[in-house]
Amino acid sequence: MTTEAEKRRARRGFGAYGSRVNNDSSRRSGPAFDQSSAADNVCSTCGGDRRIANSFGLTTTCPSCHGSGRRAESTGFHDVTKTKPSHHGPSNTARAGQVAAKPQWPVTFEGGNLAKQVKESTSFTEDAKAKLIREIIDHETSHGTCTQTFIKKMRKQVRPPA
Repeated sequence: MTTEAEKRRARRGFGAYGSRVNNDSSRRSGPAFDQSSAADNVCSTCGGDRRIANSFGLTTTCPSCHGSGRRAESTGFHDVTKTKPSHHGPSNTARAGQVAAKPQWPVTFEGGNLAKQVKESTSFTEDAKAKLIREIIDHETSHGTCTQTFIKKMRKQVRPPA
């Protein structure tokens, strides 16, 4: 026969030897937890530990799950849209459907002198002169000015053969 004390222990969730019995009435109620979905959501980098260690013994938060232990949502698309208002305007090269006009003559003083020497040269055809002047303009565009090395190279080409 069971005594009154044993009945009370059983109702409170204690077994015959005073240890807690795992019955459904002592558990908190909550959403059902599926074991298979929990294994699928574990971070593949840290294994759910939230931290990773390197070969030097240092530990840091997991770069994949950022310390949550669960796999990061992968939508397949990472939005890198610029948010500043200045990014929403048309570019300088495509304003109102027009192509940006390229300079027809060098802008800097050195480039202008060099282009004048090329134009006054008698050893080139008009197509070759136009090509050399375009090369001077392109060099100015990329470097900001004509470098001494470039000036020497161009003068060597422009000099009449001796």
